[in-house]
Amino acid sequence: MRETVIVDKMRAGEPSGLEALMDRYIPYVSTIVWNILRGVMPREDGEEVVSDVFLAAWKQAGDLEPGSVKAWLGAVARNKAKNKLRQQGMTLPLEEDALDIPGLEDPASDVERAEERAMVRQAVGELPPQDREIFLRHYYYAQTVKEVALQMGMKESTVKTRLKRGRVKLKETLMREGFAHEA
Repeated sequence: MRETVIVDKMRAGEPSGLEALMDRYIPYVSTIVWNILRGVMPREDGEEVVSDVFLAAWKQAGDLEPGSVKAWLGAVARNKAKNKLRQQGMTLPLEEDALDIPGLEDPASDVERAEERAMVRQAVGELPPQDREIFLRHYYYAQTVKEVALQMGMKESTVKTRLKRGRVKLKETLMREGFAHEA
């Protein structure tokens, strides 16, 4: 079933739309949730988070846009998994900017880091869609090369090649903008 049809059915309140959405995206959402929970919670808790993601999609079907559903589900999955960790009093996995403490560095470097993050987002956004998905799955959702290859139906060598191409593109963009230096 095409994503447009799925979204239309969900907006019309037809359960078959939700079923089709779940059939298509449960592996994707589950991977995101479990990469964040990292096995520190019982399986039932992870399954609950996955269910909560699809419940949110059902309740907010009017917000879903064909072509952006996967990204929407990914963002909701990340947020709900992190919230589950917080509710249980567990710490979140360390992220790059977790150690940024306001006031310890000068404002100019804060602005420069924000500009650099914006350039990275822009460069990733300029990758071809399939390369962008591979790049985000690996670096943002912490999937291994093997997991990405399995879920996208590719050879591991293809995934590695596309990741390298993405890194080269990022480096070129950042160097062109003056944010990176030749190593």
